[in-house]
Amino acid sequence: MSTSNSGDRRDFLKASAAAAGVATMAGYAGAFAAGNENLKVGIIGCGGRGNGAIRNILEADPKVEIVAFGDVFDGQAKKSFDNWKGNKQFGNRVTATPDSVFSGLDAYKKVLASDIDLVILATPPGFRPIHLEAAVNSPKKIHIFCEKPVAVDAAGIRKCLSLVEESKKKNIAIVAGTQRRHQKGYIETIQKLQGGAIGDVVSARCAWNSGGSPPIWFKDRQPNETDAQYQIRNWYHFMWVCGDHIVEQHVHNLDVVNWVMGAHPIRATGMGGRATRKVGDPNVVGNIFDHFAVEYEYPNGAKCFSYCRHIAGTDSDVSETIYGAKGTCRVNAYEINKEKVGEDNINAYVQEHIDLIQSIRAGKPLNELQQVTESTFTAILGRNATYAGKWLKWDDALASNDASMPKDLTLESKLSVSAAPVPGAWRLPPKA
Repeated sequence: MSTSNSGDRRDFLKASAAAAGVATMAGYAGAFAAGNENLKVGIIGCGGRGNGAIRNILEADPKVEIVAFGDVFDGQAKKSFDNWKGNKQFGNRVTATPDSVFSGLDAYKKVLASDIDLVILATPPGFRPIHLEAAVNSPKKIHIFCEKPVAVDAAGIRKCLSLVEESKKKNIAIVAGTQRRHQKGYIETIQKLQGGAIGDVVSARCAWNSGGSPPIWFKDRQPNETDAQYQIRNWYHFMWVCGDHIVEQHVHNLDVVNWVMGAHPIRATGMGGRATRKVGDPNVVGNIFDHFAVEYEYPNGAKCFSYCRHIAGTDSDVSETIYGAKGTCRVNAYEINKEKVGEDNINAYVQEHIDLIQSIRAGKPLNELQQVTESTFTAILGRNATYAGKWLKWDDALASNDASMPKDLTLESKLSVSAAPVPGAWRLPPKA
């Protein structure tokens, strides 16, 4: 089952390049989306990335107003509302009231039922397929900004893929948090790559290797806190809600490689493990790995060698490198054969919102759901191949009954966490 669509990629590349060109000519202050109508925005997920996205979209367009806040935890939703309502720069554009601040696992339903034109989905990624489905199927057309990744397992990926055509049929804009796709330097560099600057692509290397201090927070368990509450608060450490760090974080670099290749990989194998994370009861310390090394094979036979690591005291490396018959491109540095070929001008986290809003106002909504779903599953395929310790094919992994979201989840749920997978002992679930 192939989900590639090179035509969509080419169209998006042209659209992104045009948007970048507008931003370059106009400069930051003049790069706002045009239009006279206020755009009413609701936020689902009021953590660090959700609040970051609020700032980004407010900076992107002067006619954006924030009208609803939603989070699983009541204190988080209220804190976000209070902070933005009292913000000196943007507080006058936060028109939400205490009555439009929602909490609980069903807060997303209440935000979507509010008077909004666009929703930001910024919860932990395990919930993304549920929220995307609800937003796409809302009785009122709601445009979407969704953070990456869009799922943590094959079941969630299949749900997202099923929404691609439906969202296009409804003319819904969906822009994902893969901001490199909107970053001027990346666009300029990849245009040259796809124009043959280094000839046929032979192989690629990408990495998100974090060094320095331990990169992930832990929040101590509070008195009377349930399993569900503790795991959602510490979502990065639990596979069912995070997807492991290759999915949650390294998806950015894998997305760049897919973009260059114009396709997703057909199979993968890998190795990895949990070397330095906390030791103990997985119900307390979680069950994700701290390092992966994955080999991907693409339809044209090219290989990508992918690395990600969360180990303190090691070298840091966040990069994408493409090797061709006529040279080498360091994509993240905008260099081809050591010559600079691109440059930035606007914060990419803002530019992606500018592009989203401009597409809505122009009546030509961008829809990135296919590409971000493919990139998410690229990461999931690499994760599962590493867990299995053997080659896994894209089609087999996508068809499997790989489903990790707890059934009938409530905030009172008791959730037993299995230990981190033992490479070679883990088995891909049978076909769904």
